[in-house]
Amino acid sequence: MKILIVKLSSIGDVVHTLPALESLSRGFKSGGVKVKIDWLVEEAASSVLKGHPLINELIVVRRGWGKNLRANLKTAGELKDRQYDLVLDFQGLLKSAIWVWLSKGKRRIGFSNAREGSHFAYNEKLPAYDVEQHAVDRYLSLSRSVGGASGEAVFEIDAAKASESIKKKLRQKGVASPFFVMVTRGRWATKLWRDDRFIEVARRLVRDKKLSCVLVGSPSDKVELDRIAGSIGEGAFNMAGETDLKELFALFRLGKFAVTVDSGPMHIAAASGARTVALFGPTAPWRTGPYGKGHVIVRKGLQCSPCFKKACASPRCMEEITVEDVMEAVDKIAGC
Repeated sequence: MKILIVKLSSIGDVVHTLPALESLSRGFKSGGVKVKIDWLVEEAASSVLKGHPLINELIVVRRGWGKNLRANLKTAGELKDRQYDLVLDFQGLLKSAIWVWLSKGKRRIGFSNAREGSHFAYNEKLPAYDVEQHAVDRYLSLSRSVGGASGEAVFEIDAAKASESIKKKLRQKGVASPFFVMVTRGRWATKLWRDDRFIEVARRLVRDKKLSCVLVGSPSDKVELDRIAGSIGEGAFNMAGETDLKELFALFRLGKFAVTVDSGPMHIAAASGARTVALFGPTAPWRTGPYGKGHVIVRKGLQCSPCFKKACASPRCMEEITVEDVMEAVDKIAGC
């Protein structure tokens, strides 16, 4: 049995699909079926999946057909030649549906209410999914509809080497244990919390709870996070741009807990098993919040939230979250 998972992006969405991969593998193998599962993913999120023991081949593509037409057509031909028995669209967008259709798999499956007309690519349509269902559960339902196993969601990332490398980096930085990880940056401006409030939370935890604070982000965040670390003072360490995604996973696992806005790293934190305080405003935590037990959502629940807007003239949903709200959430998960 040859299966192709199509889940191209983003980091959080790819992490959410990991339990479906495990479900597929376990379900077919328990039925005595030899299965090979390939995964088609865009370059930005691919490092989460590299070396995964359940993935036969990771097929990495670059975003944008205009810039990568020749390479993408070559990949499309290779997909067709593999003659997949099952092609599963976990993305449900036009960009994923194009790949599903180009694969020419025998069974091309997705939800009937997939967005952007993407269901045109399927020759089997599943009943419409509940938009209020958590993404992890939605993806598991797709997996189970074709023979995936039931059971608890399992998030597996091959992070053994990353664990050793991040321990070395922490030693080189002089980070003392115990520490917590803080994520202050995200892709949407409306998801962000005020820097001065993050600084105050970190100061209290460093001063009163004797914890180190490790700030993480992309390379482009480094200058701003240097400023935040400097404002926090002794005990704060900026590792923006110094970890790959697997090292980030290992870092969260080593930390005492995480404090984070709604972001890709938030999902990596939850998948690692780290207890997570997640600040939510314009998005819905019941759909895409940190999955599993041991997490606390900080959210005001205003009438206008969730709005799913990337821009807002008055983002009260985040502005009304106070330092005390976050400290109370930390107390709940960390026993501070």
